Amino acid sequence: MTVAIDRATGKRHGERAPRPGRGQRLKQSYQKHWYAYAMITPVAIVLGVLVLYPLVYGVYLTLTDANSLNTARTIGVNHIDATYKFIGLDNYADILWGDTAYDRFWSHFIWTIVWTALCVALHYCIGLGLALLLNQKLRGRTLYRLILVLPWAVPTFVTVFGWRFMLADGGILNTALDALHLPSPAWLEDTFWQRFAAIMVNTWCGVPFMMVSLLGGLQSIDASLYEAAEMDGASAWQRFRYVTLPGLRSVSSTVVLLGIIWTFNQFAVLFLMFGNTAPDAQILVTWAYHLGFGQQPRDFAQSAAYGILLLAILIVFTSFYRRWLNRNDQQLAI
Repeated sequence: MTVAIDRATGKRHGERAPRPGRGQRLKQSYQKHWYAYAMITPVAIVLGVLVLYPLVYGVYLTLTDANSLNTARTIGVNHIDATYKFIGLDNYADILWGDTAYDRFWSHFIWTIVWTALCVALHYCIGLGLALLLNQKLRGRTLYRLILVLPWAVPTFVTVFGWRFMLADGGILNTALDALHLPSPAWLEDTFWQRFAAIMVNTWCGVPFMMVSLLGGLQSIDASLYEAAEMDGASAWQRFRYVTLPGLRSVSSTVVLLGIIWTFNQFAVLFLMFGNTAPDAQILVTWAYHLGFGQQPRDFAQSAAYGILLLAILIVFTSFYRRWLNRNDQQLAI
């Protein structure tokens, strides 16, 4: 192999220049993209203050026995110093394997999984059905879209309070059932009906987002695919199975993931519906709030530990979910 050498510089032609060090690369990147760094710096500071600091402090609290009796506080003119101590991973061990672990964690964990699966399944199926309907050429289609998006546009607390009034003992639903001589459930008192009502209200709030997202995905599918399938004699079900669903794959994977994360952490619906009056209908996030702010003494350490466990569960699930999607995409590409 012949290597040409530049006599003026002493460098060999065709030979790579040595890679600059990390500090040099950062300097070059800053000089080239300084405007972008200047734009994202305020956002990074805000995120650090509002997200990173509370997260780090929450992790620290999980390693202590902090509660409302041993944290620093001021009563009148008297300041009381904190007396809580470092206990390591005892909070996690107590939550996961303690004597009352099933009642305090695993029962709520199982109900959270059931709640999330049922709500997201209903969101997707009903949202897809409405999206398919609104994707047709219907008279007054714009009006129908506006009406169906209203539950999403109305603030959550307004929607939940409206449902709470309708589900009360003297509410419109029980009044209608009584008029039809049908049994009227104790929507806000019985555990089964509390859970049923919570799923119903959350479905009402979540379907419009799923519908709008899937409708956008439907409108991005090439109409020629449907024409070709119809010419080949494909039935409506076959066109839906082999054209619509594959065409919605990327949109569906995204909205389902978002729906799972939002539903798993859904606080507003359950808290506004029941407050602290339905312990068996609480999911993990509302139970963590109850431990930290809904009882005396308030257990800040255990509440923070629940939050970190929630974060860990979602991170693990998201990583496996994305890996599963990527593997399926690779198999389809083959």
